[in-house]
Amino acid sequence: MGARGSHSAVPPDADSIRRETGFSQASLLRLYHRFQALDRDNKGYLSRMDLQQIGALAVNPLGDRIIESFFPDGNHQVDFAGFARVLAHFRPVDEEDPGMQDPKQPEPLNSRMNKLRFAFQLYDLDRDGKISRNEMLQVLRLMVGVQVTEEQLESIADRTVQEADIDGDGAVSFMEFTKSLEKMNIEQKMSIRILK
Repeated sequence: MGARGSHSAVPPDADSIRRETGFSQASLLRLYHRFQALDRDNKGYLSRMDLQQIGALAVNPLGDRIIESFFPDGNHQVDFAGFARVLAHFRPVDEEDPGMQDPKQPEPLNSRMNKLRFAFQLYDLDRDGKISRNEMLQVLRLMVGVQVTEEQLESIADRTVQEADIDGDGAVSFMEFTKSLEKMNIEQKMSIRILK
């Protein structure tokens, strides 16, 4: 990679990252500057500790789960392309987004289905493709903290899994998760304006 005396102005592989993520050139550049600011030691990648510097994640009850999503398969570092790829799930849906309508193109990372996949994996702690009652309970504990009794949390977890569990196996599959959220505006709820 070579030493970087100062931060580079353009991300490596910018064109391919832009095509994959759907970010505009200006948004990608802002993200790259943010990536470089988080990479205080100029390593060229971010660690979990680097991402913990993001204030919004530090105060988010699911912050640790979101940070974990940057490191699939037990990796310990994320490069800029991986950083942009995860954040692309939160890119607002643009109805007039030209290149994203071509059926030969892969589904955009910010599509409803990909946003739902991202949300699902925040709950599926053991990555077995199902959200168990115990996983639901763990995530609820993170989200509500001490504001609710353990008995109330268990009741909420039981009811949530029961309502979504169509096949009666005691867990929520991705398709059941999708069905349970069909009336929710995921496109809006899982959208953030990147560094505006």
